[in-house]
Amino acid sequence: MLIHPWDAPTDDTEWQRFLATHDFGQLAANGRPGEPPMLQPLHFAYDRDRREAVTHLARPHPIWGALEDRPTVLLSVVDDYAFIPGPWQATEDQPPEHGVPTSFYAAIQLTCTAHIVDDPEAKAELLRQQVGHFQPAGGSAPVIAGEAPYGRLLSGIRGLRLEVREVRAKFKYGGKRSEEVQQRVSERLAERDGPGDAAARTHQQRRLNARATPASDSVR
Repeated sequence: MLIHPWDAPTDDTEWQRFLATHDFGQLAANGRPGEPPMLQPLHFAYDRDRREAVTHLARPHPIWGALEDRPTVLLSVVDDYAFIPGPWQATEDQPPEHGVPTSFYAAIQLTCTAHIVDDPEAKAELLRQQVGHFQPAGGSAPVIAGEAPYGRLLSGIRGLRLEVREVRAKFKYGGKRSEEVQQRVSERLAERDGPGDAAARTHQQRRLNARATPASDSVR
């Protein structure tokens, strides 16, 4: 993934906050030589303190052999995307029809070492982490190894702890453009108000404000 300086995160907090609320992605694992990578969509919970993502898959899943042989994987999340028409991006000295269309999006790629979890107690703890993240209001029976209703189901899954080794993050929201052009695009996003437009506009405005904040203020 190409990351220009103007698309890079302002700091680690930016991508960490993104992963706290964008918790569905695709796990890419290396397949056999000559075959394409294996790609699995899944929910996950990112633990900022442990620098790991946790998830689980069904025991019959074909990905396990690949993870056992080649545990280096990539967890990819792309969201808050919007198409930006060319006229919106025309510079101040251009006619609108000379503007170049583009895409806005946020993308996080975590290079990880996959650790397979088979111990029933460890799997139960992993599932408690996930339920705590996705269902903080509760309402479900606790996940306890050997106890109903989930104990007998644990044998049908394998857990995954994805130890994060490298993070590549990109927030492509027109940072290369002048503030005047960016504000114009932001206004058009608000007017169009299509799927993803509000989220893209929020990112754009947040990054504009961060760029405008003096360094002395940003560390207070």
